[in-house]
Amino acid sequence: MSEAGGAGRARAAVARLSEAVGERRRRLGTAMGEARRQRRLLLVVVCVALLLDNMLYMVIVPIIPDYIAAMRGRGDGAGPSAPAGGNETGSGGNRSLLPARYPPATGSNEDVQVGVLFASKAMLQLLVNPLSGTLIDRVGYEAPLLAGLAIMFLSTATFTFAENYATLFAARSLQGLGSAFADTAGIALIADRYAEEPARSRALGTALACISFGSLAAPPFGGVLYEFAGKRVPFLVLACVCLLDGLMLLALAPPGAAGARANMPVGTPIHRLMVDPYIAVVAGALATCNIPLAFLEPTIANWMKESMGASEWEVGLTWLPAFFPHVLGVYVTVRLAAAYPHLQWFYGALGMAIIGASSCLVPACRNFGQVIIPLCGICFGIALVDTALLPTLAFLVDVRHVSVYGSVYAIADISYCVAYALGPIVAGQIVHTMGFVQLNLGMGLANMLYAPVLLFLKNVCQMKPSHSERNILLEEGPKGLYDTIKMEERKGTGKNLQPAGEVENSVDSYRRDLTGVSEEDSSDYEYS
Repeated sequence: MSEAGGAGRARAAVARLSEAVGERRRRLGTAMGEARRQRRLLLVVVCVALLLDNMLYMVIVPIIPDYIAAMRGRGDGAGPSAPAGGNETGSGGNRSLLPARYPPATGSNEDVQVGVLFASKAMLQLLVNPLSGTLIDRVGYEAPLLAGLAIMFLSTATFTFAENYATLFAARSLQGLGSAFADTAGIALIADRYAEEPARSRALGTALACISFGSLAAPPFGGVLYEFAGKRVPFLVLACVCLLDGLMLLALAPPGAAGARANMPVGTPIHRLMVDPYIAVVAGALATCNIPLAFLEPTIANWMKESMGASEWEVGLTWLPAFFPHVLGVYVTVRLAAAYPHLQWFYGALGMAIIGASSCLVPACRNFGQVIIPLCGICFGIALVDTALLPTLAFLVDVRHVSVYGSVYAIADISYCVAYALGPIVAGQIVHTMGFVQLNLGMGLANMLYAPVLLFLKNVCQMKPSHSERNILLEEGPKGLYDTIKMEERKGTGKNLQPAGEVENSVDSYRRDLTGVSEEDSSDYEYS
């Protein structure tokens, strides 16, 4: 009788244990589903932030030249804002709705002012990025992203009510400060939340498509609203969207809430990442591939008018068709990276070869239809390079350093800023002293020569994290539900995922599994 009672109690205990394990598993599954939904919404927030930053970067193109000309016409440089009506502009009534991306470099004081104004954003961003990357590594991604959105909102509001050149310069520089935090934190947040491939490449590709769309759609957006609604309306629209994006971020991930960042390791200092040869190669490729775009933007409009007699609408539409091959390049690279992840270096090298060849072809064009083809080639190549190498930066941090991404994407942002800070100021001087043909041949040759350097990244996908780095990440196991979810997502991409029906699916068993992983079982850190 007692034996039967003992057996019944044992069965009841097993049943209770099984029920507890099942409940814990259901809770973990629900939390993982919520984490995936949250990261998709955070991706939307980041994409909107990047879209806004690049729209604000380019929306002033159709506004600023006329605005400065109007102030110059008043003779004091600090007169009231340019007229809001479409028929009263500082340079006459024939302004195109789709103006050139930059005014032609004629050497006048007005053009110098415009060039410095355009470059000031990238210059300040270049200076702040080392500090912003370090701060992001220390405090997490959400708070710097929110701070960047707040600064961008303030910058947009300053543009709206600016009355003189000094205020315009301050607003443009303030945008660079906001971008140093918002852009870097946003891209790093995507890399952190999308830790597995190919999801990381798809997410970063989506962000790159938003950057491209913002840059190419902003001039016509600003031109149309400026023509029919006045100077302030484009900035008011962008300020409202920026405010809504910040509120959405606050609802999804309040920066003050206790999160998993407190449990994450301290990131590698930015100066150590800069001397990493693999990261240096990627950063050099990102800077080199963007030089043709950054240097052609302020110079191609004047060249088209002089060499082929291009009209205002042709000059205004020069870059718009390039958006479509850029998106195509992002899509193709994401698909190829998912199928052949070990060839990321090759996609980047191919993109640089396409950029080099396209840059050399630009001076040979004799009409509007011809010039669109190499410009589309340049944007297609940039999409290949960016989409292939941005995920590579995150992977290099995963396997060679600590999986904290603020500083490494600050380095990427520095690479972009080098090109775009020099472009508006230096490109016109190169054309004036050496010629447009020599400028394009030099940029094309630089990309052609740099493409073979990416062979240095050929064996990156075969790297595995060192023992000390694995200890930093895994020796204490996950602390808290979010860490458990994140570790399980990474572990789920490996080869030795446990069967779903075993008792080891409990949270406590996850800790035992993570602390007992062998040195050889590191496939979750590879592209495969």
